[in-house]
Amino acid sequence: MKQVAYIFPGQGSQYVGMGKGLFEQNPMARELFQKADELLGFSLSTICFEGPEQELKQTKNTQPAIFLHSIIVSKLLGEQNVAMVAGHSLGEYSALVYAGALSFEDGLKLVRLRGELMQKAGELQPGTMAAVVGLEASILEAVCTEASAEGIVQCANFNSPGQIVISGSVTGVKKAMELAKARGAKLVKELVVSGAFHSPLMEYAVEGLTKGLSSIEIQDAKIPVYANVTASPVVKAHEIRVLLKQQLTKPVRWEETVKNMAASGTTTFVEVGPGKVLQGLVKRIVSNAEVAGVDTMEDIIQCKM
Repeated sequence: MKQVAYIFPGQGSQYVGMGKGLFEQNPMARELFQKADELLGFSLSTICFEGPEQELKQTKNTQPAIFLHSIIVSKLLGEQNVAMVAGHSLGEYSALVYAGALSFEDGLKLVRLRGELMQKAGELQPGTMAAVVGLEASILEAVCTEASAEGIVQCANFNSPGQIVISGSVTGVKKAMELAKARGAKLVKELVVSGAFHSPLMEYAVEGLTKGLSSIEIQDAKIPVYANVTASPVVKAHEIRVLLKQQLTKPVRWEETVKNMAASGTTTFVEVGPGKVLQGLVKRIVSNAEVAGVDTMEDIIQCKM
């Protein structure tokens, strides 16, 4: 029997022009874009539709932009029989709104705050990230431990088999890149990022996010949300709050998450929001899974047919 899970993208899936068609072709999408502009006090819609790219790529703008796009798409899909949800890093907030744990308004304010704090953390403690392809997790973890003598570095995103992102100080990451190549990694590539996400260098952001989280109401989720930190389903509000704080400095266990969702009966993964990043990852993790993506108005019409 077909069982559907929605998965929500994180940073890196943004593109100039995102959501423009939704805004032009649907009154509900238009209303939500306008509501977001009002709540944030600036025109996020203009940044989404027109850029410039440099503006959209700023973490404080990227996060609310992707979140907003994902929520609009999920609402336009209407009532669907979705068994469980997950989101990659920032996408976890979209997943929590879909699951009824967070309101749209609180989710939007939180991701804007999270983006600002993460950007600031990156300025205060500059770091970097690098993608490593072709090494087993245990080997790369050992590489990071060895490279830690030069500076902070850890595995940050376990994305798919043999594709892991490391994060930390510039010296730590550079050393780990060098060691990973020596251990036989097929590809080692530094990423263009504004900070060392999912590493201890994000510690600055934790206090501010904790304050933000304590000022909003979180409900128990109506369907299981697979958390990045544990790769396991969470429903209880108090657990969700704790996991969102931990998520800033802990790795995203995406490969494990997708495997666990498949083991729980998911046969179809639908990426809800901009881009196709997660679809590619899911195909590499669970080769027999059905994978789809919904980004534009055309995709929504097709999905509903």
